[in-house]
Amino acid sequence: MTWLLIGVGGVVTSQGVGMSVPDWPNTYGYNMFYFPFSQWVGGIFWEHSHRLVASVVGFMTLLLAVWAQGKNGRLWLRYGFFPLGLLSSLIVFLRIQENQAQHLSITLGFAAVIGAVSFFWPRMEPAPKAIRRLAMLALGLVIVQGMLGGLRVTLYADQIGIFHATLAQIFLVITASIALLVSPWWQRLKSVASHHGQSVRRVSAALFILSLLVLAQLLLGATMRHQHAGLAVSGFPLAYDQYLWPPTDPAFLDQVNAERLDHREFEPITASHIHVHMVHRVMAVGLFMAACALMVWTIKRLGWHHPLSRGVTGFFSLISLQATLGVATVLSNKAADLATLHVLIGALTLVTGCLMVLAARRSLSLANVPSPVRLKAEVTSSLKPEWSSAGA
Repeated sequence: MTWLLIGVGGVVTSQGVGMSVPDWPNTYGYNMFYFPFSQWVGGIFWEHSHRLVASVVGFMTLLLAVWAQGKNGRLWLRYGFFPLGLLSSLIVFLRIQENQAQHLSITLGFAAVIGAVSFFWPRMEPAPKAIRRLAMLALGLVIVQGMLGGLRVTLYADQIGIFHATLAQIFLVITASIALLVSPWWQRLKSVASHHGQSVRRVSAALFILSLLVLAQLLLGATMRHQHAGLAVSGFPLAYDQYLWPPTDPAFLDQVNAERLDHREFEPITASHIHVHMVHRVMAVGLFMAACALMVWTIKRLGWHHPLSRGVTGFFSLISLQATLGVATVLSNKAADLATLHVLIGALTLVTGCLMVLAARRSLSLANVPSPVRLKAEVTSSLKPEWSSAGA
């Protein structure tokens, strides 16, 4: 659902319809959840859909955070969310209009359901501490993410959209990490580093660095999308089909803006737009070459059948697909569908790299822990001389 949410957000920014709904949290004066479907037209459809999918993800994250608390979750529901539901009902009541009476009844009903559920909540044991902390971190991030999305609309600040898009990638990594940590596969990682500990450690470090670079690359991409300047640099592989690095003097910028064929309402291209775009291209080439070298080195040291070798190959394949989509986006003058796929594959690449780092570190930690039989033998061996002395 989070990956889908990022995709819908990518469509919103790629088509430049982020301000199709100018108010928040309402939608053209309506409660967001009661906006008439007949008015979901044009850019409003994508922006409003983005809000609804975000609400679903937020509710699922809230449920995850409460569920991870186990039997203590009933206290959260009873003394936390039930009063919160009543408070929201009071707010709706104070702003009530005649045609919004159903809104108050639905909100009160939701608060009542939360209170009732708290009395029937399962008495299960809480999740491990790491899972509970990650779930709470995810809940905090999704709350901040929703606030950033709202402030982006109310303050009409494109810069907030950059942080909004980047935080979405981090939130996706957190939720995917929780899914990995609770999976049965997580418990079967001990054999991965049993004979290649040093090599696995190096691959893990390299993947960590590459994942950080991917995140930086996504940040640059979000910066370009939220500048609303369209495709700042056309042509590939040469910029504007003639430059390795295009000039940015005023005369050149005036010429580029005068010759643009894109009639969408984009801002004029500036020198900073060109520099950000070119840095994005250079980093893409660097990531492609580094991932290719890491794949060759990993297969050579660990062998093709090692799980980490196959994972690194998948990581390189995603980066290759991402680079291909980037080229296609440039050649198509930033077609919305290609630009959105570019965003989605970028998010998937980041998640893949981060999860592989976690898996590699897990296998290393398990490989360093002796088995119970071995540990017992070592303890017995270390204590044997003392027993002999005591007997003497």
